[in-house]
Amino acid sequence: MKTLLSRRLFTTALAAAGLASFSLNAGAQQAAASSSGWPNKPVRIVVPYGPGSSPDVAARIVAERLSPRLGQPVVVENRPGAGGNNGTGAVAKSPGDGYTYVISTNGPLVYNTVLYKNLPYNPFTELKPVVLAGGQANVCTVRSDSGINDLRGLVGAMKQNPGKFNFSSTGVGSLSHLGIELLKVKTDTYAVHIPYASSPLAVLAILQGDVQFACVPAVAVLPQVKAGKLRTLAVSTAKRSALTPDIPTMKEAGLPEIENLAWMAIMAPASTPDDIVRRMNQEINAVLAMPETKEKMHAQYMEPIGGSPQDLARFMQQELRTMTPVIKRTGIKME
Repeated sequence: MKTLLSRRLFTTALAAAGLASFSLNAGAQQAAASSSGWPNKPVRIVVPYGPGSSPDVAARIVAERLSPRLGQPVVVENRPGAGGNNGTGAVAKSPGDGYTYVISTNGPLVYNTVLYKNLPYNPFTELKPVVLAGGQANVCTVRSDSGINDLRGLVGAMKQNPGKFNFSSTGVGSLSHLGIELLKVKTDTYAVHIPYASSPLAVLAILQGDVQFACVPAVAVLPQVKAGKLRTLAVSTAKRSALTPDIPTMKEAGLPEIENLAWMAIMAPASTPDDIVRRMNQEINAVLAMPETKEKMHAQYMEPIGGSPQDLARFMQQELRTMTPVIKRTGIKME
């Protein structure tokens, strides 16, 4: 099946993670299952964002197909708040019994370790990588009646109207927040950040006129674009999306140093046994490789990724090295 997002869109992420083709061994899966006696009750995946957010959608797509493979219900639980820190931190403090996981994102898993002065959990020591589930481009958007037609127009409007622009995001420290903070630094502009619990709420804020723009996942933006209510300005990734070839990259829009990918990873409490993590990794990789999973994720403008726990650990460290100077450059520090 032809992917709906360009393969090259994810070149940097996949290379950083060292993701090679991932083969499944049915015998190894059975051995892991029998050695641990797991699972014998429902498995829970916490989403640290609201319903309809990209991690929520991805979690439900995966859970539906993971459940029969595990032989137990896989329950998705929304626990939004504090830009994803609440739900992510709750799982970090949970018992490592193999029955609790979180599907979290760039901010709570990497960026917030730099952004927050006192983050109440450490994702690198209190969580154990399971799998890099997927990624997508953020889409910068304004209301269709705003009079702004492209990214240069947005920058110009902010410069001409200082103090009159707000932007929404999926939370403090999220890519949708930091990407715009970097935009402000690069263009010497000012706008007030207003965080929301999910991408649908961030988009609703634009529609209601509470904010003037946002750069949030395509799944929340494009339905409103098709309805004629929003106008797209740019995608956040280095290459155009094959699904939305008419939307330019930020580089093409004249901002060459702003490139980023919104990604989602499944993590377990750090004390979760390695054999259970390996089994979960194998089963989720199998789910991500299913044609029906790809079709459903592509329909939501997401690209399944996959790989080993070690791949994810390396990817997170690479993200930390890449984004730490970016975050420090913005001067943002949260309590």
